[in-house]
Amino acid sequence: MDKYDPQAIELKWQQAWEEARAFNTPNTGVADGSDYYVLEMLPYPSGTLHVGQVRNYTQGDVLAHFHRRSGRRVMRPMGFDSFGLNAENAAIRDGGHPRDIIRNNIQRIRTQMKRMGWAIDWDREVASHEPEYYRWTQWLFLQFFKAGQAFRKEAPVKWCPKDQTVLANEQVIDGRCERCGTEVEAKNLEQWFFRYTTYADALLDEMELLESWPERVLAMQRNWIGRSEGAEILFRVEELDLDIPVFTTRADTLYGSTFFVLAPEHPLVPELVRGTPQEAEVMDYVRRTAAHSFAERENKEKDGVSTGRFATNPVNDARLPIWVADYVLMEYGSGAIMAVPAHDERDFEFAQRYDLPIQQVVAPADGGEVELPYVAKSSDAVLVNSAQFSGLPAPEGEKAIVTWLGEHGRGRPAVSYRLRDWLLSRQRYWGCPIPVVHCERCGIVPVPEDELPVVLPEIEDYAPKGKSPLASAEDWIRVPCPQCGEEGRREADTMDTFVDSSWYFLRYCDPHNDHAPFDREFVDEWCPVDQYIGGVEHAVMHLLYARYFIKVLNDLGLVGFREPFPRLFNHGWVDMGGAKMSKSKGNVVSPDELIAMHGADALRLHILFIGPADARVDWQTDGLEGMSRFLRRLWRVSLDLAAQPETPAEGELTHKAHETIVKVTDDIGRRFAYNTAIAAVMELINEVAKDPAAPGARFAVETALSLIQPAAPHIAEELWERLGHERLWEQAWPVADPAMLQRETFELVVQVNGKVRDRLQVPADLPEDELIARAKESPKVQAQLNGGEIRQTIVVPRKLVNLVIG
Repeated sequence: MDKYDPQAIELKWQQAWEEARAFNTPNTGVADGSDYYVLEMLPYPSGTLHVGQVRNYTQGDVLAHFHRRSGRRVMRPMGFDSFGLNAENAAIRDGGHPRDIIRNNIQRIRTQMKRMGWAIDWDREVASHEPEYYRWTQWLFLQFFKAGQAFRKEAPVKWCPKDQTVLANEQVIDGRCERCGTEVEAKNLEQWFFRYTTYADALLDEMELLESWPERVLAMQRNWIGRSEGAEILFRVEELDLDIPVFTTRADTLYGSTFFVLAPEHPLVPELVRGTPQEAEVMDYVRRTAAHSFAERENKEKDGVSTGRFATNPVNDARLPIWVADYVLMEYGSGAIMAVPAHDERDFEFAQRYDLPIQQVVAPADGGEVELPYVAKSSDAVLVNSAQFSGLPAPEGEKAIVTWLGEHGRGRPAVSYRLRDWLLSRQRYWGCPIPVVHCERCGIVPVPEDELPVVLPEIEDYAPKGKSPLASAEDWIRVPCPQCGEEGRREADTMDTFVDSSWYFLRYCDPHNDHAPFDREFVDEWCPVDQYIGGVEHAVMHLLYARYFIKVLNDLGLVGFREPFPRLFNHGWVDMGGAKMSKSKGNVVSPDELIAMHGADALRLHILFIGPADARVDWQTDGLEGMSRFLRRLWRVSLDLAAQPETPAEGELTHKAHETIVKVTDDIGRRFAYNTAIAAVMELINEVAKDPAAPGARFAVETALSLIQPAAPHIAEELWERLGHERLWEQAWPVADPAMLQRETFELVVQVNGKVRDRLQVPADLPEDELIARAKESPKVQAQLNGGEIRQTIVVPRKLVNLVIG
């Protein structure tokens, strides 16, 4: 018998698939319901693949094979998220130019992916750093600009001092850069934004179109959008003749506001203190506070500084001292609060520290005493010390106060969001240039569409400098204004790489189009994506950005759907050394050596079998040997049967094979339970190995090969061919015969004191007393009884008998 040689077999079939263009699916332009678009989040080519990514792409590969063989026209493309911080920092680390580093990494990753045998349509490959791609990223930016969705303004921004660039809100985790972990600082800069907040309600309301998303991802997005209903109240600063709006969900406590607080980043702070004795102290406090992370500010002892100014409470004309304090954040509401220390824990702590007044205005309806701060707001609470509103239930009093404010022009019902507009400017070299020109006469002028792409210039000194390195590339940055012809300057900032990844799945549908980013006919053929697979870490970054992007494109008439990914599956992380495996942490395991030792099929099976597909697992290389043993057993059993005459497809093994079809089909097609699907095939092969001459043995093995093919396609194809068949990848997925699922016998599990001691095949209609008798007669059970007295007998119909002895 031939020895199982995974290296030779796998290379043979990978070449065969490539020559047959087995996994290339051309467009038809017709959406007839047979199309199936399976997509995994595309990789950053800041290094090569590690086994954590192997888990992601192998899960997608199983689905692609399963649905293709179930009669669907499957598209499974691949590309590279090759712009941005990850790629540029990799180039800095490796001592090369980003373009060279990325080109080499893409070549290596493509080779790794092909060596894994993944069923990818390589004709659709894209890379976001290629001008053929980012030409259309720039074109889409201009459409957003024309629609008022892209704009520029000065704003307080989050700055990573290590990466030397601005970060979006979503890229700051617990006050630190999500990429490098450095504590984030605050700066005021003029930046480009997408008007993300105009779609806040749509992002919430249209979650009903998300047919199958993990609830935790939906909850994370709802929390990030942070929709709150309340009131906007205007507080007057008489000395400066200005109103400061405050959003609150507790208008019922307005009479209890005894001071007023602004976030240190609030744009009015410099104006409030300009020329006052407090100016130096306040601005020094602002600078010091901005150096601390938001998480630190929220959790530390509250502190602040008085501005010396006062705001007028609109309901009672009380003059409220205006403070700047670190516990107020620009990320919530308007960055200003009416402090009500009697009914808010943070305000209470601050008031006690600085000896500020505390005025109770909400009390229990029964008149009972309470300890302050009293934060209850319900029908059991009433307003007190609130002028004409005293005695009203708190909810009713809130509505009455807001109505009064509206009648006097001092407030209105309002909705607030935690969501902030998407800050997309990056002061880094390696990104998509923003296609506008700054002209002293004309202002901001879009680059004409027929002049796209604005090509990223070749510069050697691309290291971050606190401002975009492109600003010093004078030959590139100085251009005539497209509108008046006078000298202008290109935009020096580049785009956030999340812009690139917000539409890449559309380009896959029409990757070689030279006239448009995509033909809507082809996009509507394949989209929305039927199954998206990726990590939960992208819940409030990539996934929210892509949802917003598609809603804008739909409103512009460029696509015919509102949600890009109705079905989402979050694969579990692979840990190494107690932390998520990641290139940035330097704790990765490359698949290359593992393939060289055991083959791609063994690695594929191991990464699928290691645990539930959505569970976080610890990487254990040792399990690969177990998968290699299984593949060698599958090899021996299959070749043994190839040399023997066929037996009728009947008997116990045939029943078992049809039951395995049902199990594996459900596990893959509905439950993403790849580990139990593999276990079911292993169990079937083990049964065949016990008696290879039994009726139905060959049918059982061929069924096992067909079912294991999505997970271990190389050995399945080889053995399928050796059993006299061709092109398993094109064969229809097996369907169970209902008649074969009706068994005349069943497997009776026999336990003694709850431990399995034997398994017996018994007639399905055997009565309970006979089941007990058969169990007692088993030699394996007799050995356990050893003359002991049976105190209790437990029977589970058509399943088990448990004999309890004492």
